[in-house]
Amino acid sequence: MMRGMDTATTTDLRVLVLAGGLSYERDVSLKSGRRVLDALRSAGIEAEQRDADVSLLPALQADPPDAVVIALHGATGEDGSLRGVLDLCDVPYVGCDARSARLAWDKPSAKAVLREAGIPTPDWVALPHDRFSELGAVAVLDRIVDRLGLPLMVKPAQGGSGLGAAVVRDAGALPAAMVGCFAYDSTALVERYVAGMDVAVSVVDLGDGPQSLPAVEIVPRNGVYDYAARYTAGLTTWHSPARLEPAVAAEVARTALAAHTALGLRDLSRVDLIVDQEGRPHVLEVNVSPGMTETSLLPLAVQAAGLDFGKLLSTMVGRAATRGA
Repeated sequence: MMRGMDTATTTDLRVLVLAGGLSYERDVSLKSGRRVLDALRSAGIEAEQRDADVSLLPALQADPPDAVVIALHGATGEDGSLRGVLDLCDVPYVGCDARSARLAWDKPSAKAVLREAGIPTPDWVALPHDRFSELGAVAVLDRIVDRLGLPLMVKPAQGGSGLGAAVVRDAGALPAAMVGCFAYDSTALVERYVAGMDVAVSVVDLGDGPQSLPAVEIVPRNGVYDYAARYTAGLTTWHSPARLEPAVAAEVARTALAAHTALGLRDLSRVDLIVDQEGRPHVLEVNVSPGMTETSLLPLAVQAAGLDFGKLLSTMVGRAATRGA
């Protein structure tokens, strides 16, 4: 049994699961919310699900829950704004605070913190659309290729689920990748592509400090873990735990914990990494509101660790409720 799971949980809590929102990831969020709701109820917790809309604040004021689980993806659930509103309402929630969420949500800012902490992350440049246009697209892209080389990964500076992301192996494909990225965000993150094994490490804190769950290996059929590969049955194979040598697995776990700590996170996170051909992990990004669907990586890691998803969530809501008491 994982440390902390033996912590007594109370079944008299009322928990609100927030899911939906207006981001591109609304459908995924609704599925995550339903999975969380079912897991909490299976653990004996009274829970209900609600969207983050104009009815939310009046409901919180009229009948505040003991704790909130944020199953919103995209900006609504991850940029810190909703957490700030919950703080204003004195409603406790599972997960990191608003400041840390804002930091993790902005990939260039998060990567800068990781780099300063000595945590490996691929070299990058962040390019706002306005600068891209003002400075001349061709000149800027030529300089990016000269500086970072090929292949490159292009993705929105803020966003998730692989939306707007593309691997660029030829310089001629870079302009189209930038246009596709700008459709989802006003700033593009262009980073050096690192070939290797895609892994995700979920970090949870059940009362004895953050701990890494077994890494999940991601093998997309087309080689890119994009939106379709994440949520279309049959397009991706997962191995949990990941097929790593013990020493490499230990270093991956250590790196994920270091990233979680450097960004000031709490309760849970998911750290996405690439393990290169020499067995060295590189942090790509950190998600503070990871998916909870049937094909999501955190539930796969919970299962690989031999834990009960409902009990894990009930422990976290119990801790959150205590913080708000």
